[in-house]
Amino acid sequence: MKLLILGGSGFVGRALAGEGVARGYDVTLFNRGLRGSPAGVRVLTGDRQSADGLAALRVDQSWDLVVDTWSAGAGAVGRTARLLSGRARHYTYVSSRSVYRWGTPAPLTEAAPLADPREPGYAGDKVRGELAAADFGGPLLLARAGLILGPLEDIGRLPWWLNRLARGGPTLAPGPRILPLQYIDARDLAIFLLDAAAAGLTGPYNVVSEPGHTTMGELLEIGAEVTGRRARLRWTDPAVIQRYGIQPWTQLPIWLPPGPDHDFLHRGDVSKALGAGLRCRPIYDTVADTWTWLQGLHGGAPRRTDRDAVGLDPALEAKVLGEQ
Repeated sequence: MKLLILGGSGFVGRALAGEGVARGYDVTLFNRGLRGSPAGVRVLTGDRQSADGLAALRVDQSWDLVVDTWSAGAGAVGRTARLLSGRARHYTYVSSRSVYRWGTPAPLTEAAPLADPREPGYAGDKVRGELAAADFGGPLLLARAGLILGPLEDIGRLPWWLNRLARGGPTLAPGPRILPLQYIDARDLAIFLLDAAAAGLTGPYNVVSEPGHTTMGELLEIGAEVTGRRARLRWTDPAVIQRYGIQPWTQLPIWLPPGPDHDFLHRGDVSKALGAGLRCRPIYDTVADTWTWLQGLHGGAPRRTDRDAVGLDPALEAKVLGEQ
């Protein structure tokens, strides 16, 4: 199986590359060559945003499967999809559940209305990306992933929590403890994408775990366990967190308080993907393996330059805990 990954050096792309190599696929990566590459792959170098950045893909070659991990403007998606039209058997675009129109009642199925493609920002980019990927003109899978966790993460959400828990002491734990979470391990996403592409599946799929696959309590308690049991979790009511102006999702990564934002992200309908073979490993494996990976790094976890830093200032955390 000849696999072309558009990206392949970051989080999801690297997980895809590793899975492809493990399967014995002939794996080619196309990226800017800035972050190194996993073993066992061939690398074509180019910048999808430059005038002739796709030159390395214009050579006379074809692939069975293409997976596009581009997460920015849709122009790059459309140019690449058109170039590869007729030269690949199947195209997968890694999209996002952010494509759905805000305010649509949960649980969101793949048939839910989409955001306006003229909308600025990430949601609009992903809707436009899906439309642009259709320029491939052949079998197309739209993988609408949600929260992605696991080893190799370059956003910083789970790594921040694990480093905070490893530091120990009283730790602000945003409640409620039983708050359900819906996410996917990047390795499970990679397995599903390659299986689905090889089977020729097409159309949109919500690719995350079932709602409540874990909870905020289980996530942080496992994190405290694997990092040495030094943290003392202090469960804090969302109203208290709001009173201090602490921002969900960014200052307290992964967490969203109960309400519309939480339901939009964590109550998606994934029956279609489950029926197509999606399987999600236990949260313990995701957390423990991420901590093992972090401990083996020199200089900390990689960070994407196009995303804002995450995490809570220790002084603000201490203030909240001290005044409860």
